[in-house]
Amino acid sequence: MLVVVVLGALGVLQVLVALGAPLGRFVWGGGHDVLPARLRVGSAVSVALYAGMAVVVLDRSGLVTVLPDGFARAATWVLVGYFAVGVLLNAVSRSRAEARTMAPTCLVLALLTAAVATA
Repeated sequence: MLVVVVLGALGVLQVLVALGAPLGRFVWGGGHDVLPARLRVGSAVSVALYAGMAVVVLDRSGLVTVLPDGFARAATWVLVGYFAVGVLLNAVSRSRAEARTMAPTCLVLALLTAAVATA
């Protein structure tokens, strides 16, 4: 499932920046090469959120069964909206690196999640 692969890649990026890797230009507005402590915590929390998103998509796809069907169905559409908003927010980022990588990533996630939601 490609959605889960992309979410996993984002999770790896967030782990790296949370550990101090100089990749901050791709996340959190791109204002720091190495994230300050508060944003590192945010990156760590993001990893857990990505895992939750993956569970929703996997459940809606029928690959796992851990969520009530109605919840999984609604949550998948919430994710479609979330990723669509992410396209816009990342596209207007002052960080060129973030805009050029995260806006397309969010677009891919929005489209793939919409495909899962409509299946």
